[in-house]
Amino acid sequence: MSRIACVLLALATLLCARTAPAEVVRYALVIGNDQGASGDAPLRFAQADARKVFAVLRELGEFHPENMLLLEGRGAEDVQRVLISLNARIRAEASAGRDAMLFVYYSGHADAEGLHLGGTALELALVERLVQGSPAAFRVLVLDACRSGALTRVKGGHVVPPFAVTLPGPSASEGVAFLTSSAANEDAQESDALSGSFFTHYLVSGLRGAADHDRDGAVSLEEVYTYAYQHTLRASSQTLYGAQHPTFRLDLKGHGAVPLTWLWRGTRSARLSLPEDHDFLLFSQSELGPVIAEVGQRDVARTLALDAGRYFVRGRAADHLLEGVVDVAPGEEQRVDLTQLERVEYARLARKGGTERVRAHGPWLGYQARTPLWSGADLCQGIRGGYALDLAVLTLSAGAGFCRSGFENRLLSAHADETSLDLSAAHVFDLPVVSVALGATLGAGWLRQSFETRGRAPPRNGWVLFPGVLASLSTELGAGFSIFAEGIGRLSVFRQQRADGSEDTLADPGLQLTFGASKRF
Repeated sequence: MSRIACVLLALATLLCARTAPAEVVRYALVIGNDQGASGDAPLRFAQADARKVFAVLRELGEFHPENMLLLEGRGAEDVQRVLISLNARIRAEASAGRDAMLFVYYSGHADAEGLHLGGTALELALVERLVQGSPAAFRVLVLDACRSGALTRVKGGHVVPPFAVTLPGPSASEGVAFLTSSAANEDAQESDALSGSFFTHYLVSGLRGAADHDRDGAVSLEEVYTYAYQHTLRASSQTLYGAQHPTFRLDLKGHGAVPLTWLWRGTRSARLSLPEDHDFLLFSQSELGPVIAEVGQRDVARTLALDAGRYFVRGRAADHLLEGVVDVAPGEEQRVDLTQLERVEYARLARKGGTERVRAHGPWLGYQARTPLWSGADLCQGIRGGYALDLAVLTLSAGAGFCRSGFENRLLSAHADETSLDLSAAHVFDLPVVSVALGATLGAGWLRQSFETRGRAPPRNGWVLFPGVLASLSTELGAGFSIFAEGIGRLSVFRQQRADGSEDTLADPGLQLTFGASKRF
């Protein structure tokens, strides 16, 4: 019986060994080049994008360091030689009975013929053959090819013909997948706010967990492509150059999802969960650091896998930001607490000159009181409103107002009405609780004096011009609303009719106060 048991145990061990899946050895070649051909303008973010992709694959993709290569600013000959060398290593793995995966990523200039690598060119057809013909069981080629433009720089995506954007049912476990950042007749775009291309930004965010739609802790090829496609399309549709459609081409066999990253790997790994109802950007160390990842307001997956460390979190709502710093320790899973983040209204953000919001605007309305222009008259009281535009350096405002004052003596009573328009420019200093504005204004108005008397006293009308200086205090109430108090020291220059019909030009210094509320969008 003991001999039979030993034989059965040995047979079971042999069967398990034969049916156990072979180890998949993963290889990655990540290429970034800010310099293209002689006619290409230098890029700012291609090499930075490559570093982001390299980092997420190293941290979460089960790529061993010795099987990963990052080429920055290298020419076509170097890229071709390294890719051939990787294929030779993969061939040796295949000979030893081990399956392999090859992941190749490129960010830089390109056109329909090839990649532009610092004054050299690598034929696109050759790149495709080297990846397609690799002995790796599964091959992925991602091209984020670009030209340069202004503000939102244009990245020329003339790389492959456009394909349908619906993935087949189950992803395959063998074969080849080609992903591009745009269709053949479109431009791929970079974003200054993200310090990188839209496509790579969402690709990396997806690989860090934002694309984990089924929440199984692994991000598959299908999940990350779907995520990058949808978010790139949405973000680029708001730019000057229009919507950008990532494309793919597949030649796959077998069944089962192909995981590209796992969200709980490595000794320094940590996870950060982000609340719902906000879009979140995550920066390394501080708001001046590189953007690490993004989670959208409608994203189902809201947990990101990160290296342990310090991160700056920025949540975006319809009318404000939430900002703060979080520290995550190795092995920790932490949830961001909105109450611990500082609320920043968009008006303040515009005045900071941040890329998230470069302007804010909205109406204002208030009660106004002005010192009288004539001795013995009452304050000129009424209403004043307008519209303001907040920029990084100045707040510009246009206002309109109406006020009435009166006076009387034993011979008559009178009303003096002023209808006015004014323009102002001020610089705003944002303090912790209040904002202080200092500036100048210029206005013009129409004065009308009407009299009630036993004798004959027709109305007197005339223009008034009033330059001045202003100072104001405001405090925010939330949701874009604020209350304010404004004082304008103005010099009213106008013509005064005398009883004998003659006219004098008068210059009357005075003070105008406005108390009101405003709304910013």
